[in-house]
Amino acid sequence: MTKPSLPELLHAAVTAVGGTERPGQVTMAEAVAEAVDDQSHLLVQAGTGTGKSLGYLVPALAHGERVVVATATLALQRQLVERDLPRTVESLHPLLRRRPQFAMLKGRSNYLCLHRLHEGVPQDEEEGLFDQFEAAAPSSKLGQDLLRLRDWSDETETGDRDDLTPGVSDRAWGQVSVSSRECLGATKCAYGAECFAEAARERAKLADVVVTNHALLAIDAIEGAPVLPSHEVLIVDEAHELVSRVTGVATGELTPAQVNRAVRRAAKLVNEKAADALQTAAEGFERVMELALPGRLEEVPEDLGYALMALRDAARTVISAIGATRDKSVEDENAVRKQALASVESIHGVAERITQGSEYDVVWYEQHDRFGASVRVAPLSVSGLLREKLFAERSVVLTSATLKIGGDFNGVGASLGLAPEGTAGEDVPQWKGLDVGSPFDYPKQGILYVARHLNTPGREGSRTDMLDELAELVEAAGGRTLGLFSSMRGAKAAAEELRGRLDKPILLQGEETLGELIKNFAADPETCLFGTLSLWQGVDVPGPSCQLVVMDRIPFPRPDDPLMSARQKAVEEAGGNGFMAVAATHAALLMAQGAGRLVRATGDKGVVAVLDPRLANARYGSYLRASLPDFWYTTDRNQARRSLAAIDAKAKADGAQSTDAAQPERVPGQGKAPGPTS
Repeated sequence: MTKPSLPELLHAAVTAVGGTERPGQVTMAEAVAEAVDDQSHLLVQAGTGTGKSLGYLVPALAHGERVVVATATLALQRQLVERDLPRTVESLHPLLRRRPQFAMLKGRSNYLCLHRLHEGVPQDEEEGLFDQFEAAAPSSKLGQDLLRLRDWSDETETGDRDDLTPGVSDRAWGQVSVSSRECLGATKCAYGAECFAEAARERAKLADVVVTNHALLAIDAIEGAPVLPSHEVLIVDEAHELVSRVTGVATGELTPAQVNRAVRRAAKLVNEKAADALQTAAEGFERVMELALPGRLEEVPEDLGYALMALRDAARTVISAIGATRDKSVEDENAVRKQALASVESIHGVAERITQGSEYDVVWYEQHDRFGASVRVAPLSVSGLLREKLFAERSVVLTSATLKIGGDFNGVGASLGLAPEGTAGEDVPQWKGLDVGSPFDYPKQGILYVARHLNTPGREGSRTDMLDELAELVEAAGGRTLGLFSSMRGAKAAAEELRGRLDKPILLQGEETLGELIKNFAADPETCLFGTLSLWQGVDVPGPSCQLVVMDRIPFPRPDDPLMSARQKAVEEAGGNGFMAVAATHAALLMAQGAGRLVRATGDKGVVAVLDPRLANARYGSYLRASLPDFWYTTDRNQARRSLAAIDAKAKADGAQSTDAAQPERVPGQGKAPGPTS
């Protein structure tokens, strides 16, 4: 039997999922196959509606080597494992004459820990462990969650938190899960043979496709101890998120509460001298943190330096002493010891990292309303780490709807540690960028309206003219508005103002769970949803419920953001344009994601309104606009209102059809999209 061609395989897979083949998807699949065969690297921008999951899964499965797919969101992980992969594998089986296996792998704390469930949680204040089920009142929310978790443990096959419906609070989950540092290890744990996390790892070792997340990929790269099975191909979906996720994993933090918790955990397991030294160091650190003011520490202040050195040295002594002292009153000593060690090792690691003072790290104080002051340390850049760990020994495909910033891939490439496309040289990863477009007709389906007449937003103070403009746009749209704000304060102020002015339901992020908010927003076309960062890239509402997307301002990083400002300064000191490389690139990625909320299906139409005149007037405005979908562009406020009113009138007139359109087909159709002025 001749080997099936890639178009044959793609056709079979697309048919199996009930989709329609699209030129961009075919182009993407061919490019992925070529990169995998050549062991080269590919950055591919595939717009919403392209069907990028199949665009990379089909050539990856056809190649036959093990593939790791890393994605940023839980929703896409579940879609891949529960929908796309099962159907694709079945559809390709007759052609490939094999049935590739697939598995999902997450960090250990995502799985139920049977040891902690049955033996209890190490108690900080007293010896031994406490039974969390007895400690929590059965009538309390925590008690009810824990009882439900205990029942669920008998029926679940995976122990994966995300398989529990409805979910439980973080507090409840924390009682029945462990971090990798706290884990006893399968050989030392009485429940090792039944361990859900170990079972997930074993399934991953046997799978041809392993679906994981960016955070676990980062841990695998940074910590040196392999978490993922060896693989020949890495596919990073939602790749625009990768740098921030890797930065998050590589960031260390110390708080007085965290240090005091470690002191309590270690006190019963070491000699009095070691315990006292750690207690004294903790008190010194706490005194310093009481005076901490938010902001970057270009140099570690002397008092903080002394406090951290004392913590580091005392923690090192405790780590050595923990193995030597045995307290006979401690129950399940291994679990108590392991938790104490994890706490103290974490403190030692961060304290040592800050006191060493690497020029490649940024250190700052942060103040949190609820948790108080902390000192944090993060890498100035993760590009070197990614270049070394990501691209060295495998073919890497990175894909997203937003990778081409300002007209090319070099900005995102640089953040990933890649030299400009086409650069030759030894130890320089070779890559190419490809934009396969979108099946949507953006100039006919949407308008980009920039409110050029408004005042330039200042850092503080109310924006009365912006709120007036917002109210008029929402009124013209008949609701149907997703409001994306650069701060929670701005979102709250706008929600309060418009609730007083308009007879439209205004939902506000934080007043309900995100899932509930999005569900309610989609259900009622007159409803508006206002919020911040997670809404810029987490809302998928096709149809007439979202026909106006408003951005209150260009989402530049805050000028006092320690990490972003340090990165900007580093680029400038190296002779580059720090503002464009850091602030403008950050804003462009977010705006591209935000604008992408408008058109989610071929019948969608509407307006993206940016209430910041800098997008039209500033020199960098054209760079930011080049990063957005190719909407019809205007600064005419009357044009925007007329278009919104016309779209609203048509949606209302459609009546029963608009109900059907709430879940439209997400593939290109033959219907003529209305022009932006209709």
